[in-house]
Amino acid sequence: MDAARSSRVNPSIFKAYDVRALYPAEIDESIATDIGRAFVDYLHARRIAVGRDMRLSSPSLCAAFIAGARAQGAHVVDFGLCGTDMLYFGVARAGFDGGAAITASHNPKQYNGVKLVRREAFPLSGEAGITEIRDMLVNGTIPPPGARPGDYAEQQILADYVTHVLSFIDPAIIEPFNVVLDAGSGIGGMVAPPLFDKLACRTTRLCFTVDGNFPNHEANPLIEENRRDIVERVVAERADVGIAWDGDADRCFFIDGRGGFVPGDFITALLAEAFLLKHPGATIIYDLRASYAVRDTVAKYGGQALMNRVGHAFIKRRMREENAIFGGEVTGHYYFRDNFFADNGFIPALLILELMSRKGQTLEDLLAPLRAKYFISGEINTRVGSMETVDLKLDALEARYAEGNVYRMDGVSAEFPDWHFNVRPSNTEPLLRLNLEATTPDLMERRRDEVLALIRA
Repeated sequence: MDAARSSRVNPSIFKAYDVRALYPAEIDESIATDIGRAFVDYLHARRIAVGRDMRLSSPSLCAAFIAGARAQGAHVVDFGLCGTDMLYFGVARAGFDGGAAITASHNPKQYNGVKLVRREAFPLSGEAGITEIRDMLVNGTIPPPGARPGDYAEQQILADYVTHVLSFIDPAIIEPFNVVLDAGSGIGGMVAPPLFDKLACRTTRLCFTVDGNFPNHEANPLIEENRRDIVERVVAERADVGIAWDGDADRCFFIDGRGGFVPGDFITALLAEAFLLKHPGATIIYDLRASYAVRDTVAKYGGQALMNRVGHAFIKRRMREENAIFGGEVTGHYYFRDNFFADNGFIPALLILELMSRKGQTLEDLLAPLRAKYFISGEINTRVGSMETVDLKLDALEARYAEGNVYRMDGVSAEFPDWHFNVRPSNTEPLLRLNLEATTPDLMERRRDEVLALIRA
């Protein structure tokens, strides 16, 4: 890699958990080639798998990444169009040295990037792997290509993936629920049909044509306007549940029968219940932003709940250490021991349908006791000027709430008898993220505004 190419690499495209940037201004085919080379060199990989999402730039970026990886001597197996969680499955199942998904996940269509994993689909992160790859590109220190380029092969894994995902439930007991599905024009439109065709559910399918133009709405269900179509159809169809996926389909999100969006905390609690009904005493990992609904549900069903810092690399590592059967994050990432400890966007959908079937309840019924007891703010982001300001604000929060149980596992957390909060910084910008919960709606709103006032002072 010459100096001219290295000088135009923007280091900020290398995030905490992936590479993500505007195409072609910040990431293009030449940069993708060099990322492929650096990735193979970092892992000393001999055999890797690569897949891509539906973005218009993904085919050329994928081809460039593969060319770089092969130039560095790695044998590449191309899974073609696939979800990120499909790539994880393929890498771990077949014992690849690593894998790369060409995707920008839920970001708008002008973005693209790469998610990178090592053996067993364990993610590279800013703490291990992504920083080293970034430095090789920025400093122009990628070693010369190998003496002989690696081989290339193509492989389809969708059928095996669907069989694997279905193994988490008993499909025969799924009731004929009325379900609305929204793939957001993303990879979910390719994966969901062969999966739901094997269930008794009656489905209404929105945005199932895979299209990187995203003609209906962006594939990011966390944004309210992107949920408008599915919410309207759930209400109009009097559906039992709505399920939506992000662009690369490694996360799913739920809408109840009234059209209400279901927070990831509550889905984590329900998934924990689903596992503990089958595996009494199992260990569940949850992130420290989560509602106490998770902790209390795990206790109710006799499991062990372990709090952890945010981030899939940290969750997956802790799950391996504890042999945890399941882990959940409030952002809709759900991790499964029997899925190689990786996250998945379809196993949660099946488990929720199975739990509804076993208990003879709608999703709204399952949620009722949680919504009556736990009142959460959702994540609220505030820009605070500079990274130095971030540290000052965290110190001020710790001092202000010192009478509570304060700890710094990830940002600042404080616990009181009737409320608790976490404020954590962004990994890449001067941003503070607040999550707060209280025992009544009024207390939640009052404490939320109080903490926000301190952050924004």
